[in-house]
Amino acid sequence: MTIERDGRFEPGVAVGDKVTGIRGAGFEDLISVIAGGAAALDRVSRWLESHPATEPLDPRAKLPAPILRPPKIVCIGLNYRDHAAESKMAIPEVPTVFSKFQTAVTGHRHPVVLPRNSAKPDYEAEFAVVIGKGGRHIAEERWREHVFGYTMLNDVSARDFQMATSQWMMGKTFDTFAPFGPAIVTADEIADPHNLAISLTLSGELMQSSNTSNLIFKLPRLVAYLSSVFTLEPGDVIATGTPAGVGFARKPPRWLRPGDEMTVRVEGLGELVNPVVAEE
Repeated sequence: MTIERDGRFEPGVAVGDKVTGIRGAGFEDLISVIAGGAAALDRVSRWLESHPATEPLDPRAKLPAPILRPPKIVCIGLNYRDHAAESKMAIPEVPTVFSKFQTAVTGHRHPVVLPRNSAKPDYEAEFAVVIGKGGRHIAEERWREHVFGYTMLNDVSARDFQMATSQWMMGKTFDTFAPFGPAIVTADEIADPHNLAISLTLSGELMQSSNTSNLIFKLPRLVAYLSSVFTLEPGDVIATGTPAGVGFARKPPRWLRPGDEMTVRVEGLGELVNPVVAEE
């Protein structure tokens, strides 16, 4: 994770309900840990032996996004059959890919800001993959070698901007529309990423509830497909899609409102909480 101390950001490790910074182990940011691969993780482990996590981790505290400026934020659309159906769109035969800019990133318990120029803001709970070892033309059977870990992302969307053209990105990349975190759980901690409960609660009401077993395109296919087009780099975030239950598909639609609170939960990853505020 990334923690903030005295106005400075520092990579950190959470162990249970305790946290410690690891700048003293020689890492300036989390990307340097991710890019360092097994050797970096070994160094962190040895550091923790002599510098155990002792600082309490307040679950109500704001946290920065684990990676402040991911090299790429790659999003997969319509990757749950029930969501494609509620969107009245065909089941895709190849992954539907769009992106978010770095300026959309925010962290746990930081506010999502509803833009003045959109009347249809919406939520999307997503299970996300963080790339470790980069590469191009990665074979499906080698996908695990390239995954550092897993996190949660809320693909907040302005549906009026999204649906104004055939290209979705403008509705997806408003500032604060990519909250993710609160931490990255290393891949060894998750036995089967394709069997995790995923849900979103909006102001106390359960809106989305599914399982990553329902993904149309699983992680091997996504890693291979994306890397067939562009180089995956350490710290890239791949948001794998959202299940049914989004606001625009409800009757009547349930748009985000100032004062709402969104909570994304993915089994084994904790919860990502973001209050909703109006743009000033």
